Amino acid sequence: MKLTSYFLLILILLLQLMIPRYAQCSLDSIMDTKIKEALNGLELNPAPVGKISCTSIFSSGKLSSCPAGMVVTSCACGYGCGSWDIQGETTCHCQCSTIDWTTSHCCHLT
Repeated sequence: MKLTSYFLLILILLLQLMIPRYAQCSLDSIMDTKIKEALNGLELNPAPVGKISCTSIFSSGKLSSCPAGMVVTSCACGYGCGSWDIQGETTCHCQCSTIDWTTSHCCHLT
């Protein structure tokens, strides 16, 4: 019985030595290195620096449009309606059945 117990103990110790303990850490470090290499290899061409100018346009009803040269960045609707869409990049459309007002948040680069 003692011999069997010693054999099992030695077998368990040998199996623990065979299992790589730091496999996940080394895989993480390899992935981090590969990601950094890929990011360093990208050629970044920054856009010309400009100033963004925004305004809000309030309208009665379900539609609110931005002035020429501006695009909609967000919308707000009356009566707590949270369902809206942007039509043609310049018009907010509130989709609820009863709407008393609509606001378009309009922006452009200067």
